[in-house]
Amino acid sequence: MVGVFEVGAVPFNPDGWGPPDSAAAASTTTTLPLHVPFAPFSLSDKLGRIADFTRSFPSSNANPSNRPSSRHGAGNPADSPFDFSHDVDAFPLANPEDDSSFRLVDAKPPPRPKFGPKWRFNQNRPQLPQRRDEEVEARKREAEKERARRDRLYNLNRSNQNQQRREAAIFKSSVDIQPEWNMLDQIPFSTFSKLSFSVPEPEDLLICGALEYYDRSFDRITPKNERRLERFKNRNFFKVTTTDDPVIRRLANEDKATVFATDTILSTLMCAPRSVYSWDIVIQRVGNKLFFDKRDGSQLDLLSVHETSQEPLPEAKDDINCAYSLSVEAAYINQNFSQQVLVRDGNKVSFDEPNPFANEGDEVASVAYRYRRWKLDNDMHLVARCEVQSVVDVNNQKSFLTLNALNEFDPKYSGVDWRQKLETQRGAVLATELKNNANKLAKWTAQAILANADLMKLGYVSRVHPRDHFNHVILGVVGYKPRDFAAQINLNTANMWGIVKSVVDLCMKLNEGKYVLVKDPSKPQVRIYEVPADAFENDYVEEPLPEEEQVQPPTEDAEDGEANGTTNDVEDKEIEAQN
Repeated sequence: MVGVFEVGAVPFNPDGWGPPDSAAAASTTTTLPLHVPFAPFSLSDKLGRIADFTRSFPSSNANPSNRPSSRHGAGNPADSPFDFSHDVDAFPLANPEDDSSFRLVDAKPPPRPKFGPKWRFNQNRPQLPQRRDEEVEARKREAEKERARRDRLYNLNRSNQNQQRREAAIFKSSVDIQPEWNMLDQIPFSTFSKLSFSVPEPEDLLICGALEYYDRSFDRITPKNERRLERFKNRNFFKVTTTDDPVIRRLANEDKATVFATDTILSTLMCAPRSVYSWDIVIQRVGNKLFFDKRDGSQLDLLSVHETSQEPLPEAKDDINCAYSLSVEAAYINQNFSQQVLVRDGNKVSFDEPNPFANEGDEVASVAYRYRRWKLDNDMHLVARCEVQSVVDVNNQKSFLTLNALNEFDPKYSGVDWRQKLETQRGAVLATELKNNANKLAKWTAQAILANADLMKLGYVSRVHPRDHFNHVILGVVGYKPRDFAAQINLNTANMWGIVKSVVDLCMKLNEGKYVLVKDPSKPQVRIYEVPADAFENDYVEEPLPEEEQVQPPTEDAEDGEANGTTNDVEDKEIEAQN
């Protein structure tokens, strides 16, 4: 049987909407239970829980101002769980003035972890309340910073991909390729990197020149007690090519070897995969002998600066920080540094023969030439002229030293200020130099290994002021064993000799004549060209120079120096580069 639900009598209000105003009419016609408070509400009131039995209420003697208002009918709402006015799970207020009368149902603070850095360091630090809109703004700012960082890294990666080898847009070929030259072969550096060849221990054929002792006090130099770099204008430095060396000519006539070169040329060839700038080596095949030469005024006489860095150098030739000006400055610094760190008391170590390039009475730089011979094959030997710049007594034995200097021209290009980092973070400074000058440091290491030097000294020389390229100071000198340093910079001696052996085998298959091996300025590869017999001679003009770059005619003394094979014009080249 289905029950019947009785609605009851509903009074009719002829004057408006809702129950009639007459209390008598309401009491006689209503069917609602008696003594139940009626709580009228409007659209601006909150609607929430009917009852909250979890709330703790203040005692009766508390401040009555803290009690909730009893505006909703009979009884005291503070004494009853039936409270409609203090719930938070409600609709938004239409009237903001009533916001102060509401509070959280659960006012307990969130649990805090007992362990962790925040609890350990901030447990006694008062935390100020923060509005939600401030937290949202802070998160937006952090998100904006993160987005900007990702965009910056993305653009940087794109620029590195598009500019992996920046010589394509900046640098030109070291030699002007003539139309009549015949290209015979091109070898990518990826092929060089896979080569390997082991050579037996070489033998010393002859040692010429004289060496001065190294001054150990330079090992104690720091940026706080720097020393001014001196100039040695009266000492002669020689950069003589292979075929102009009288000792090599004599050894060739005596059939001491088949291949002849210098340590500068060999190191350039050995470290070719690390090179970025263009360079060239002249190869002459005479009978069954092979001579590796350099051109007069070749880039091999200078030192590259910032070659393997991704930070581009200024392209303007009148800028003191352009590639050519920095190369001249680096060569000038190396020459003066190699003579300043010596004990100049007249005590020298002389060898079998005097300096083969000096005239009687000339003041020459401290240098010894070691003519050494390596066995490349059963019927093929290589003789190279190697250089050492100083000597030092270690356990009553004389040890040979090579002296080279790294130069800082502007900290904003390298990102490391030597005066601040060299004493405390020397490893970081060296790592930066290995990144920016990988080819130059590898060539110095290869030359030290070829000369069988016991120690290679690296000096840190900086400008007195970033815009002054004439005055420099020595900030420190560090010594390394060549083979240990080669392992540190990942320079494999077997790979070095593998490159030399492959180039020698390639050239021995050529006919007699003159060739040039050129490093491509835009690609990691080398090309070999067949050139006329009179190429690179004094009467062979490759390309007319502009008037502002033409060198003035040398004086009689300079002509005599050139006839003797002397090249003491690094400082003149630096002045010429500025003019």
